[in-house]
Amino acid sequence: MFIVDVATKNKKKVLIRPVERKDFSILTKKRFLFDWKAIQSETSIYILFDPDDQIILGAMAVLKLDAEERIEIKLLTCSRENIGRGKNYDRIAGCLIAFACQLAVEKFGYHACVSLVPKTELAVHYIEKYGMKNAGWQLYLDGERLGELINEYLL
Repeated sequence: MFIVDVATKNKKKVLIRPVERKDFSILTKKRFLFDWKAIQSETSIYILFDPDDQIILGAMAVLKLDAEERIEIKLLTCSRENIGRGKNYDRIAGCLIAFACQLAVEKFGYHACVSLVPKTELAVHYIEKYGMKNAGWQLYLDGERLGELINEYLL
C-alpha cells in the first residue's frame, strides 16, 4: 500500500495497524481534528503510518455492526498537513477506506458493506472519488466496489 507525495509524485510505502496506547499522545485534536481517546471504548481505531519514521498520517475509527453485516466508519481523518489543496500526501483517506472494505469482506464475505455519515461538504467528494452510493443520511459501499477499492489502494 502506498501514498503519493503531491510535489514529486513519488510513491511512499505506508502501513495500517490498530492504535496503541502510546499513539494517543500523537493523535491530538490539534493535529487530527477529533478527540480519539473519547471514542476508543466504542470503536476500533486504526492508524496509517510511515514505517520508516513511524509518523502517523491518518486515522480511522470503525464500528462493526454484525447484525447488519456492515462496518461503519465513525471517524476518518488525515493529519492537518495532509488535508486540502496544500497537502503533502495523497491517497491517505483512500487507503483507510479500502482497509475498512477489507475488514468488512474478511468479516462478512459476500454481503459486506461499509458506510459513513459524511460532513455535508464531503459527501460529493466521497461519491465522486470512491464511488460511494447515497443512502440518504449515509453513504455506503458494497458489492464489487469493495473489491475495486481494495485492489486500487491496498494491493
